Formats: sequence, C-alpha cells, structure tokens
Amino acid sequence: MFAIASSQQQYKTYTLTDKAADSLAEVVPERGGIVTRWSIQGQEILYLDAERFANPQLSVRGGIPILFPICGNLPDNTYIYNGQQYTLKQHGFARDLPWEVTEQVTQEQASITLSLESNDTTRAVYPFDFQLAFTYQLVGNKLAIAQCITNHSTVAMPFSIGLHPYFLVHDKTQLQFTIPATAYQDQRTKTNHSFTGNFDFEQDEIDAAFRPLNAATASVRDANRGLQLQMSWNDTYYKTFVFWTQKGKDFYCVEPWTAPRNALNTGTDLISLEPGASLNTLVNMEVIFL
Repeated sequence: MFAIASSQQQYKTYTLTDKAADSLAEVVPERGGIVTRWSIQGQEILYLDAERFANPQLSVRGGIPILFPICGNLPDNTYIYNGQQYTLKQHGFARDLPWEVTEQVTQEQASITLSLESNDTTRAVYPFDFQLAFTYQLVGNKLAIAQCITNHSTVAMPFSIGLHPYFLVHDKTQLQFTIPATAYQDQRTKTNHSFTGNFDFEQDEIDAAFRPLNAATASVRDANRGLQLQMSWNDTYYKTFVFWTQKGKDFYCVEPWTAPRNALNTGTDLISLEPGASLNTLVNMEVIFL
C-alpha cells in the first residue's frame, strides 16, 4: 500500500505514495529539503514555480519551503548576538541548503526523514551548532511534518522555525478562511487590522501576520476546486500564522511560524533551546473533498 521511490531528475527526487488513497508527495532533499508536490486523486494540492525551482540561484517559490532559524526578514538582514552583528537573509538558510536522507519507512505510512546539520556556512551567519530532522509522513489525504531541533552548542540557541506552503488556487474569490485570530498586522505597512474572514484580492499583495492565536487549527475552503485544506500545529510553539499571496498568481500561502519577523532582535516568542536539548513539534495538513 505504501511505497517510496527515488528518481534522478535535475535533483534526486523521492516520491512517497499511498496507493490505496491515490496520494503522493515528492521531496527533494538537496534543494532545501523541500516538498515540491502533493497530489491526491489526481488533484495537485501545491503550487510550484518550476522555472525558479530549476535555478539554484533563486529561492524556490512553491512547494513547502522550510524556514529556519528565522521566519520572515530582519531589518537590513542583520541581527546582534553577544555584541556582534550577523547577516541573515529572509527566512534563514535551511530552505537553500542540501539535506540528507536518514530514514525511510513504508510500514503503516510512507515517511522519509531528512537531516540538516550546522557547518561552516551556517556558523558564519548563525554561530550555533545544531541538527534539524524533518520527517514527512504521508497517509491517505494527510501530510504530517514532524520536526526535531537539537542544540549541539555549549550555549542556549535562539531561533524560530516555520513552514511556507504554497497552495494551488484558480479563483481566490471562492476561498473561505477560518483563521484562529481576530486581528492581523499588514507586514508591508505595519498597520493593524481586525479580521472578519475575508481578504481584498484586488490588492497587488497581501501579507498578513495573525497573532495572538486562539486555537491551533486553520482551514481554507476552495469552492472552485471542491476541496478544503485543514491545518493544525503544536500550539506550544507556533504563535504566529501568516497569510500571503500576490495578485495574478495561482497560489496562496498559509504559514505557521513559531515567532514573528525580527524575533532574533526583539525576542518576541523566540525559542531558546538549552545546550544538548531537543525540541519536537508537528504540523499536520489534510485535504477533504467537498
């Protein structure tokens, strides 16, 4: 029922399948450990800009990029730690670096675990030793992403972590949102707004950060495609939920983050992991056909 196959395309690609549910997920470890495709009963769930994906000089726009050790950007891409200034680009480096496959499972699920460890490149911009282990688990119409962050440093390690999934949409006016917050901040203007469940898709761009959150679930109903996306996360750590889209593009992003932008400087909701400690968290996604 469950299987994992690998194929050499531009990048080595692992395909997880649940044959009984007619679902699959594709994972590309060397391109930031990203999920590039999630398909159920022939319906593509994710959006992927194939041209950007093919160019290793560009960040991927599509799939499910991993955000670490920051979510969003920093002012002038800089932060201060122990009196020293570091440069760290938007969303951090995990989405740009090659990950390694450490485990594959085909019993009761199709799952693959990828690992990213600190190296000279990461330490130059983020002076900590760590290991990230992400396990992608496919069962039926569900895709779960289990995350384990381990601090191998001799000091506490500050970080935030998140996901940036791009979902395929053909008519955004047919979307209905259930987001566990009553207000958001427009990330472009830094103005605060109450949320009534709708967005103005005539805007060139929408970048809304919701917090505080009053639950650990969200859903998006797409009447045009006849499906509903349901997302849940570990409420111990995930404190911010972002909605982002651009006019004229066939995607919307709903993004669970542990902390808002600039947390490395402000400390807002920043996780501080003690030396030798590990933190485990989980994000679940499920598609229900209407």
